[in-house]
Amino acid sequence: MDATNAFVLDGSVTMVWGFADENDSYAAAILDQMPDLQAYVPNLWPLEVANALLVGERRNRTTPADTTHFLAILGTFPITVDDETVNRAWVETMHLARAHNLSSYDASYLELAMRLGLPLATLDGKLKTAAKALGVLLFAVQ
Repeated sequence: MDATNAFVLDGSVTMVWGFADENDSYAAAILDQMPDLQAYVPNLWPLEVANALLVGERRNRTTPADTTHFLAILGTFPITVDDETVNRAWVETMHLARAHNLSSYDASYLELAMRLGLPLATLDGKLKTAAKALGVLLFAVQ
């Protein structure tokens, strides 16, 4: 796996892309490069994205049509959903969550980055701190 173009994509970065009222230069730079990158996500990521989009609709931040359009675009990106996440949930992921005061959801991104030896793209401060403490690189945009 080429770590220069492969990374673990956290939901916090993904959701900046999904809402017009969100703006983050780091997330935007990753989005600009997505055709040339390979992202990996834990298998909870599709549910996390779907839930955030539904909450956004309920709060009138977006519409069902916007959601459909965004998901169509997202579906064209080189994103691989990991099949092993669930098998790691009760041991490795739970250990990481306890040790670094993370949610099990956030810890699943960290576990995946560690297992694949890939950098992590996240906007979450606690997740960044935990990654740094464990020697997991943060994805650097080119």
